[in-house]
Amino acid sequence: MNNLQPVHNIAQICAQKGVTNVVLSPGSRCAPLTIAFARHPKTKVRTVPDERAAAFIGLGLAQVSQKASVLVCTSGTAAYNYAPAIAEAFFQQVPLLVITADRPPEWVDQLDGQTIRQQNIYGKHIKRSFDFPVDLGHPDAQWFATRMISEAINEAHTYPAGPVHINVPLREPFYPAPGQEIVFDENIKIIEDLPNSFPLDGSLIPQLEKELTTAKRIVVVAGQQPYNEELLTALDAFKHKYPVTIIGDLITNTHTLPGLIRHQDVFLSPKDENLAKRLTPDLLITFGLSILSKNLKLFLRHNKPKAHWHIQPAGDVADTFQALTRIIRVKPLQFFKELAHSTTQVDTHTSYQQDWQNLEDQANNYLTQFLKTGESFNEFKAFKAVFNYLPDNTLLHLANSMAVRYGNIISLPATRNIEIFANRGTSGIDGSTSTAIGTALQTENLVTLVTGDMAFFYDRNALWHNYLPSHFRIIIFNNHGGGIFRMIEGPRNQPELEEYFETYQPLDAANTANDFKLKYFKATNYMELKEILPEFYKSETGAAILEIFTNSKENAEFFQQFRLQKNITLSES
Repeated sequence: MNNLQPVHNIAQICAQKGVTNVVLSPGSRCAPLTIAFARHPKTKVRTVPDERAAAFIGLGLAQVSQKASVLVCTSGTAAYNYAPAIAEAFFQQVPLLVITADRPPEWVDQLDGQTIRQQNIYGKHIKRSFDFPVDLGHPDAQWFATRMISEAINEAHTYPAGPVHINVPLREPFYPAPGQEIVFDENIKIIEDLPNSFPLDGSLIPQLEKELTTAKRIVVVAGQQPYNEELLTALDAFKHKYPVTIIGDLITNTHTLPGLIRHQDVFLSPKDENLAKRLTPDLLITFGLSILSKNLKLFLRHNKPKAHWHIQPAGDVADTFQALTRIIRVKPLQFFKELAHSTTQVDTHTSYQQDWQNLEDQANNYLTQFLKTGESFNEFKAFKAVFNYLPDNTLLHLANSMAVRYGNIISLPATRNIEIFANRGTSGIDGSTSTAIGTALQTENLVTLVTGDMAFFYDRNALWHNYLPSHFRIIIFNNHGGGIFRMIEGPRNQPELEEYFETYQPLDAANTANDFKLKYFKATNYMELKEILPEFYKSETGAAILEIFTNSKENAEFFQQFRLQKNITLSES
């Protein structure tokens, strides 16, 4: 038997279990893995030289496919470059199969090249870490190696999904001889792990119905999640059955839900006593992952509900609002669907719901009118113009820092068929472009990344490969620095603001576009932006960058006006 046969069979097991997206980064120690995946007829392999970018591209692929991407790199610090994307995948519950080549254990700590301590290298930001056997001659070792790959893939997809690591120590020689054929075992054993539907225990339904009908003020808050049409249908039925107010950030993909409260960041004030009196819920129901709206988080922490249910089928549960009283172990879809079909009759029109809706309407009107004021060209108003022009059926990726915040404030109306992605697991700027490219590689739909200059330039190696799809667009808001720091109360008042927080940079993206053969557009005023957007989004334009230049100080002044001029109140009841 070929001593490397169990290593080559990793590709075969992945293919048999439907894990076929593979992102490789070049290296020598990983040669047996690279060759196995490259030669396997059922795997889709892409090569990305920068491991950090490669891992985020794999993340983007998995976000769309909901199947693990395989990451393969060589030994040493290459493995550490995967860490930011692995942490993001862990907190966003996205499956990844991370395979790192390694030196044999006897050479660790012996000053051998590209040799570091790779066992458990990702610590607590990985669901599970496996060590592939280094000596594969014995049948038990071969059985162990085969079993390990199945277990790792199963673990990556078991709820909550996430990244799994396999460290593969390899001894030389690991290159096949010239003309040597790589053969994959056809009858290799795999282990299936059938998914759990996590149904709602029928005996709990009467108790939950009773509490839902007793509570007078019910708020449902969605966390970040992929778009799920069936879940939205169940939520709509639920809010027609019970007197609930549903709140959703843009990253929750609930914006198409009629009656959704989406402008909570505009009107909520954590310490407003009148709001606290009128809006504090009796019962808070949450589901999904992270909450973007800081005002909502602070409001519910300052004004705690009497009861807080979180719906999650398995895994650790965060107490985001410091009010958690009950965990309901069921899929959110099943919870809302089952309880929406109860026969209990409830009055679904209450003054409490109307208060939320009045504030939502005022916030929407204020935002619309405010963004029409003034003649200055600033990123807030330009962002609104871009959002208005986004084509339907677009997959929109919002980079961290101000891009995702502007997006959440402006939001999208229920009529817009746009799916939202954002790296809000760890909320870093480091892999936004790479993740968006991974998204574009997994869909034929138009994909738009909206990003800031710092996030874009930080991740330029995202473009350093040969796979940029023609349906990918990048919109960069370039204010020549970390403009968000002018909008945060702490740093904006410090003398070190410009040099040590905002960090001025003079770059533009024209040379980057030229280097990677993307079409380049730029706008410095509304007329240019209005004229460019139709050309930018033409299908024949292909992969392209639109860079929108604004002034950081003017942006901050306009945003401060937005915060200060609000006059959104509830009339006394």
